[in-house]
Amino acid sequence: MSVRNVERLEGQYAALAPGYTEADEDRWVPEHGKSVYRSSFERDRARLLHSSSLRRLGAKTQVVSPDMDDFSRTRLTHSLEVAQVGRELGRLLGCDPDVVDGACLSHDLGHPPFGHNGESVLNELSSEIGGFEGNAQTLRILTRLESKRFHPDGRSAGLNLTRASLDAAVKYPWRAEEAQLKPDGTLSPKFGVYQDDMEVFDWLRRGTVGRRQPMEAQVMDAADDIAYSVHDVEDGIVNGRFQLKFLNDEVQRARVVQTTQEWYLPESDPGRIEAALSRLEASDSWMLESDSSRRALAGLKNMTSELIGRFCSAIYAATRRAHGDHPLVRHEADLVVPTDTFEEICVMKGIAANYIMASREQMPVYTRQREVISGLHALLMDTGDRFLDPQFQADYRIADDDAGRQRAIVDQIASMTDGACLEWYATLVKGQPVTNRLFA
Repeated sequence: MSVRNVERLEGQYAALAPGYTEADEDRWVPEHGKSVYRSSFERDRARLLHSSSLRRLGAKTQVVSPDMDDFSRTRLTHSLEVAQVGRELGRLLGCDPDVVDGACLSHDLGHPPFGHNGESVLNELSSEIGGFEGNAQTLRILTRLESKRFHPDGRSAGLNLTRASLDAAVKYPWRAEEAQLKPDGTLSPKFGVYQDDMEVFDWLRRGTVGRRQPMEAQVMDAADDIAYSVHDVEDGIVNGRFQLKFLNDEVQRARVVQTTQEWYLPESDPGRIEAALSRLEASDSWMLESDSSRRALAGLKNMTSELIGRFCSAIYAATRRAHGDHPLVRHEADLVVPTDTFEEICVMKGIAANYIMASREQMPVYTRQREVISGLHALLMDTGDRFLDPQFQADYRIADDDAGRQRAIVDQIASMTDGACLEWYATLVKGQPVTNRLFA
């Protein structure tokens, strides 16, 4: 490459996207030199794409276990779809697309085996050391467990992403004890940082006040809700769990409205939920029945695309009305989600929750998953670092106290795919031949 071409590339990447500062490009461990081919945020996205933590999401539960069928989403395919939705919405609003893309790719890295069920079990098992939360685990992975750079004193700095990218990946910028109160007066289980990761959290939040998410994190959060609200419904229909025509039955319709209220809209009137459902049903693409033919699958895919466009367009228009046409980045503005749109997204989530997550047939599976994680945790607590992978074994050995050693065990379990967790349980706990099915 000629010197002139290099100079041209350096000039092209010297300027940040409008609204971003040099401080947004800072890394926890300073790195000398910048690529003439890629911006700092493009490098962040590349580090995420090449991470082992992202690859493992391909074998982690989204709604149903990855070994149950070959159509339903995994955590990886869900994350890729969230990134596509978030990147486009963020770009339209003026966000750097790679910052939003990276936040979307990383938003589920901290999820353990068996989805939210596994997360709940690990939280109970680690209650004495600060609990477990998938979003806090994501920050831990990005800044400690998935290593690319190290501090001068030998500590891992994780992938050493820029401040803007790390801040965008923190969905809940507070500690467990600072969590918000739910309508029933209890603390929300959602938080974004463990106490022993506060050093990097304070660094990435430098210059911000309170709990406010940057615009890029808000776009990621909305894209996550949008993607899984429509895709979980699509997966449920294709794998035979339900058809949308079931909602024509008064009893089933009432149950969906109730589930939506209990799970997602506890303070909303059932009449508003019913109205949101009726609006969705009135759309031209709403597909009452699918017979799994190519034509039916195409119609179902068109419905999901139309719904994603419907939700994103409403959010974009409302946000622009509130803030104007200038680039909306970092902590300068808030995403505006119209109430009607939010309720429609919640109804889609409620449909999936009613027919999949809350269905009676799933209860034995959930019970078995809890047994597997609890049994494996008990074994590892009894055997110390004997069976841990080398990196977690090292964390266990350098820990200053029992809490640190237990956290290393929790990190090990959380890192596992569904299949690996089942294999460890079968061979180490039960001494049985390996199987990757819960009911083989």
